Amino acid sequence: MAKKVFKLGLFGLGAFGRLIVKHLSPYFDIYACDPSPEARAFAKRHNVTLASLEEVAACRIVVLATPVRVLKTVAEAIAPYVHPRALIIDVGSVKMKPAKWLLDALPPSVYIVCTHPLFGPQSARKGIHDLEIVVCPVRLRRLAPIVRFFENTLDLKVSLATPEQHDKALAAVQGLTHLIAKVLSGLEPLPTVHTTRSYDLMMQGVGLVSGDSDELFLSIERDNPFAAEVRRRFFVEIDALRNRLESHDAGAGK
Repeated sequence: MAKKVFKLGLFGLGAFGRLIVKHLSPYFDIYACDPSPEARAFAKRHNVTLASLEEVAACRIVVLATPVRVLKTVAEAIAPYVHPRALIIDVGSVKMKPAKWLLDALPPSVYIVCTHPLFGPQSARKGIHDLEIVVCPVRLRRLAPIVRFFENTLDLKVSLATPEQHDKALAAVQGLTHLIAKVLSGLEPLPTVHTTRSYDLMMQGVGLVSGDSDELFLSIERDNPFAAEVRRRFFVEIDALRNRLESHDAGAGK
């Protein structure tokens, strides 16, 4: 596919923003807004144009790759400058809160799609072929062109869901994965010799999320309205197992 002449506005050049640049720069001229020194250095190396909030917000396609905690503020800040028919896309790990924030903040003529790429810089280090992205249409006229771009151009697998369906599923899928990874990371150093296949697979899973920020972990656990109940059930099972083992140990000591 030949490079498009379209401009794409990108808010956030963190780890996932940089992954976006890598895979979308063949198709768009990317204008980014990120005040950090690291962003300036990255933009210079990767032919990304750093621009003002107003200029980036005015692009016909705008991707919000900011932390969830600032997404509401960013949406409110860009609202006066977005194109009347802009397509606004977020890429965060939770969907119900961002969907509401974008609907509340942005003009009613603006199209909104909430997405969650189910991969990150670690799991996509060898490419994004056949990886999955969840697409939640929030306010949209035509979904098919977006799905075709993800599937045919980026070679991703697309799953459609409502924000609520997404958050219900990911409360366990991501919430438990990151919770267990945090616990295991706290037990380091862990053995690297005389390991079993099951142990190796578990540590591979931990490795895929070990580079994620603490902010992302907190967002997954706190901003997903269904995560608290999953955590509660998890800790109940942990406590039950601990009580079972301690009861056995006490009995064995008699």
